[in-house]
Amino acid sequence: MKKTYGYARVSTREQHLDRQIKALMDCGIDEREIITDKATGVTLERAGYQALKNTILREGDTLVIKSLDRLSRSKEHIMQE
Repeated sequence: MKKTYGYARVSTREQHLDRQIKALMDCGIDEREIITDKATGVTLERAGYQALKNTILREGDTLVIKSLDRLSRSKEHIMQE
């Protein structure tokens, strides 16, 4: 069964994920299917993203990210992913 997941990230613990989570939920994604990180966008080695990429997502699933800069600050990383 194909599923849709969301990914949200902020850079620091002081920042809030609320707006990104709301936007993903407005797209019809269940809050339980939204994976989050509070970590820098310099690297892709973030616990939530790595779990999503290596354990959760299956072939045919859809990943929604509110803005590509939430995935990475690097164009190379974004294109690689």
